[in-house]
Amino acid sequence: MSVPDTVSPATEAWSLLEELISDAKQQFLALAREFELPPPALLALRSLEPDHPSPMSELATCLHLDNSTVTGIVDRLEERGFVERRTAPHDRRVKMLVVTDDGAAIRTRVFDRFKDVPTPIDRLSTEDQIALRDILRRALQSPE
Repeated sequence: MSVPDTVSPATEAWSLLEELISDAKQQFLALAREFELPPPALLALRSLEPDHPSPMSELATCLHLDNSTVTGIVDRLEERGFVERRTAPHDRRVKMLVVTDDGAAIRTRVFDRFKDVPTPIDRLSTEDQIALRDILRRALQSPE
């Protein structure tokens, strides 16, 4: 990629990160197609803990979606047999999401695939991977 001399290093770095993010998004969409799940359902399944029933409202908060949108996502996961809705023992108005055995198995496969390092990073030398990691850590540190 040729960059004009007038572009700042920060702008160029951000542009390169956007390109990497775009590639990762394409990989995620391919993964969703592979598992025959809409992307939001794949994210929802990834967010749910198999041994920790969660209220639907907690999933909505985690996904930054409203409750009605999450209802449709959970409907799809429930149709596939990946989650069940159960009434909360403390309040029958609250619906808890429980990951089924099939859901846990798919979730494990999805997690394994999410761990795949994107090719552009994987092909860097170990030294460059360490440098990239360290730079990103510094960039994401909270100012003291």
